[in-house]
Amino acid sequence: MANKTIVIYSKPNCMQCNFTKKYLDDKGVTYEIKDIFESEQALAEVQQLGFNSVPVILADGEEAFNGFRPDLLDQLV
Repeated sequence: MANKTIVIYSKPNCMQCNFTKKYLDDKGVTYEIKDIFESEQALAEVQQLGFNSVPVILADGEEAFNGFRPDLLDQLV
């Protein structure tokens, strides 16, 4: 099974972002982080996806979602 490309849109000092990253780290899942404070492009992508809060998790072939959602994160593992 090929690994999905997972992108986490995040910002500094975001508890739910940190929980999400730690959850995936604990399961050995690799992901890319896009910081919406460092990148206007990342912020625009979050807004284009229809979200106004982070984390937003985007994975190949899956519908994007936001917040710390272990139930949905498990589907990416």
